[in-house]
Amino acid sequence: MDKREILKNYFGHAAFREGQEQIVDCLSAGRDALCVMPTGAGKSICYQVPALLAGGIALVVSPLISLMKDQVESLIQSGVPAAYINSSLTPAQTRLALERAADGRYKIIYVAPERLTTDAFLRFARPAVIDLLAVDEAHCVSQWGQDFRPSYLKIADFIEALDRRPTVGAFTATATKAVKEDIASILGLRDPLLVTTGFDRKNLYFSVEHPGNKLAALRRIVEESPGKCGIVYCSTRKNVEQVCETLCGWGIPASRYHAGLSDRERQQNQEDFLYDRKTVMVATNAFGMGIDKSNVSYVVHYNMPKDMESYYQEAGRAGRDGEPARCTILYSGQDVRTNTFLIDHAEPNPDLDEAAQAAVRERDRERLKRMTFYCTTGDCLRAYILRYFGETAPDFCGACSNCEEGAQTADATLDGQKVLSCAARMNQRFGIKMVIDVLRGSKNERIQRLGLDRLSTHGLLADSSERYLRAVVNALLAEGYAALTDGDYPVLTLTEKSRSLLQGEAALTVRLPAQQNKKAAPTQIEPDEQLFARLKTLRAELAAKARAPAYVVFTDASLRDMCQKLPRTPAEFLEVSGVGRTKLERYGNAFLREIEDYFYPQNSPHAE
Repeated sequence: MDKREILKNYFGHAAFREGQEQIVDCLSAGRDALCVMPTGAGKSICYQVPALLAGGIALVVSPLISLMKDQVESLIQSGVPAAYINSSLTPAQTRLALERAADGRYKIIYVAPERLTTDAFLRFARPAVIDLLAVDEAHCVSQWGQDFRPSYLKIADFIEALDRRPTVGAFTATATKAVKEDIASILGLRDPLLVTTGFDRKNLYFSVEHPGNKLAALRRIVEESPGKCGIVYCSTRKNVEQVCETLCGWGIPASRYHAGLSDRERQQNQEDFLYDRKTVMVATNAFGMGIDKSNVSYVVHYNMPKDMESYYQEAGRAGRDGEPARCTILYSGQDVRTNTFLIDHAEPNPDLDEAAQAAVRERDRERLKRMTFYCTTGDCLRAYILRYFGETAPDFCGACSNCEEGAQTADATLDGQKVLSCAARMNQRFGIKMVIDVLRGSKNERIQRLGLDRLSTHGLLADSSERYLRAVVNALLAEGYAALTDGDYPVLTLTEKSRSLLQGEAALTVRLPAQQNKKAAPTQIEPDEQLFARLKTLRAELAAKARAPAYVVFTDASLRDMCQKLPRTPAEFLEVSGVGRTKLERYGNAFLREIEDYFYPQNSPHAE
């Protein structure tokens, strides 16, 4: 079979997505590749198709057990012999898997980086015909990436230990220029093809809300998507517990996931979510990297993440099936303080010296500032994301909360001068909240005790809302006219650039979003609801028999396509998105019969 036949027969796709074919051709020709593709863009196809074209074995290095199980189950359902080797296997299971691998029973083997240089794995790998080594989540090899894992440094040692060097492909969803250079250098890539596909996920709707009551806002979002799957990310275990308990109290089938739970409970809760027994997962960022669940309709960040890289990767777990999905951040100023604390009190990395540790902390603080600007800007949210990752973007997308609700540009030069003057008169000793309170004329006990109510700037902007003044402060910070000190209690300070604004040599503008009216995410063409429900029930029954998540049998997108195309023959069923030869043989008759029974019950053998 050629690449297109493999794509259709095993994976049920009629055409490659952007960048996939170029990478498939490169790896199949024996050339290394470094690929940056956003979550949901189809990275796995880029190494799975070359693996099936090659004569030998493909190894896929992955950091997470959940990803390996998910991918291997999907491959087996598609007719591809695959296996995984990681710490979830007993020693006896590992030995059996390696024996079968040595016998050529598997085409694709997923392996944890820690296992690569063990004696048992090297005994299998050295004489084996390994044509391709794919490194997933490749940013983990770089200390400048957001998820540095020392175990990834073993990959280069493993390659060196092999009798014959395989073609190497490195894949990641997010990487800056420095991280890409690290990946290529540390993994020893040879003349790699560099591919960065567009970061724009057009099916995702981005939204930032500043709710007075986060739980009420979350309840509205969840209830707007009844029966649909969603992920709610929280920054702390305490928040996970509180939010999960509250959702369950409202009758919403929710589960939880964080590092404080036992391995057994985390595994059980994850399976409840993957198998659609629970529709909402409330979790810290310990959950989800590599999770391939396709039918996640919304991702809510109950707390703002620490950086754009993490946010876009986590938000990208929505809409992996190409269906419209919503990504919402419920922002508050406390999120900034919490994340600053987490950065400053993070466990030191034993693999970094003190200077490198300090550099990483400074980088993390800068990333937090950029994340904060995203949550407070009035500009197009999609454009902000794309520009952060180095892409050009129009100023208006029409599919984010700022664009859809409208925004106005205002000249804030004079108000910016007043903010800077107030901070200066307060001797640059206080944070943003205190400066804003003074400008708005607050007479709280602390302001009076410190005598700040006697400053000439007290009450100077009494008619301005706190939200507007925060937008002005964030514009000052973004343009470098002001800065925040490090530490648990950041202080608003002036910079060398402040003088140009104070003297009227520069101007300051802010974009202010209109009052949020909570518009719904983009809608899709809805299928026949009764038929769709019947197909979902059939899928659940078949998935239970196969002991696999329902979306591994067919995604929701495939079921919708069946509802629209209404196939009546095996040839027509093959035209459904996501249907390959193996799934046709395995499930085709059952779904064709269900469609026939629904529209033509008089022809059904089950009809009375």
